Amino acid sequence: MKYTLSLYFLIAVFFICDVANAQLNQSRPAVLEQIGVDEKLGEQIPLDLLFYTSDGEEVLLGDLIQDGKPVLLNPLYYECPILCGLVLDAVFNVVKELSWSPGNQYTIISFSIDPNETPEIAANSKEQYLTALNREGAEDGWHFLTGPQESIEKLTDAIGFRYMYDEQTGEYLHLASIMMISPEGTITRYLYGAVFREFDLRNALFEAAEGTIGSTIDRILFYCFTYDPSSQSYVPVAMNIMKLGGLATVIFLGIFLSVFWRREKGSKQSNKFEIDR
Repeated sequence: MKYTLSLYFLIAVFFICDVANAQLNQSRPAVLEQIGVDEKLGEQIPLDLLFYTSDGEEVLLGDLIQDGKPVLLNPLYYECPILCGLVLDAVFNVVKELSWSPGNQYTIISFSIDPNETPEIAANSKEQYLTALNREGAEDGWHFLTGPQESIEKLTDAIGFRYMYDEQTGEYLHLASIMMISPEGTITRYLYGAVFREFDLRNALFEAAEGTIGSTIDRILFYCFTYDPSSQSYVPVAMNIMKLGGLATVIFLGIFLSVFWRREKGSKQSNKFEIDR
């Protein structure tokens, strides 16, 4: 157990260092060459892969994607001692903050990378998290899957999620990440870490849905932000903010001048009436 904790800590430290300053990291543990995430933005995930629901029923991945709803894809394994639990907790926490709900505006698919895990194990996790979430319809919008080795390998390969099995500890080693998938099955965004910002997730889901979810205010707000790979978060776009500011100024001036002209017109008509009398 001490070895596992140390290894996960080492992975986390090196992952943070890679993000901050990858070009300076010349010496890396061999294990870090076998795990990681190769982003495949714009590529399609296979929707005909067979998995098992938490009820033990066979299901094709594509059957879980509802029309017009983006997907948060969450690779993990349920009996992971540390990292998967942290990521799953992070997903739960940010979903709890988000006003949009799984099953209504989007779908969550958590799937195990361990082919030996059973639907019963997945069912335990589903009951735990959905009970705590307590959102209407979430049981139909957050899926906890297990699957055969072939399906797991094809899906993880499609999303660029590299992991390895450590014979010494009996654990799977991987990095903390989730993926956003469009309703058509296209990879649109990756988010990393064991903590996710509500604003980043909303942007990523909105982006994956191509603007089909959220209010008009959401659309205006998200227009002002774009994803920055270096900071791995959504940052303001000065040009778009200036455009909206200019548009707001034009609208304000239009309203002001309209009111002014109406008052002037009313004043002239009143003066004319007085003269005619």
